Amino acid sequence: MPDSSVTFDLSDEDRERLARLAAATGRSESVRAAEALHAYLDIQTWQLDEIRKGLAEADAGNFASPEEVEAVFRKHR
Repeated sequence: MPDSSVTFDLSDEDRERLARLAAATGRSESVRAAEALHAYLDIQTWQLDEIRKGLAEADAGNFASPEEVEAVFRKHR
């Protein structure tokens, strides 16, 4: 049983896609929507954490040297 409920609007296209996915996987639309939201929140949380870490490093003056930047470019050429 879910801990709580959330209601939101979906476009007709997304509603149909969700229904097809649920049917194809034998899972309910509610379960598939909860899984999708969980994955989205994981990604967004990770991204914000990484941005905050980067800003903290920049505030501390911790930047890559020109040589380090060039080494990365050489590696990926």
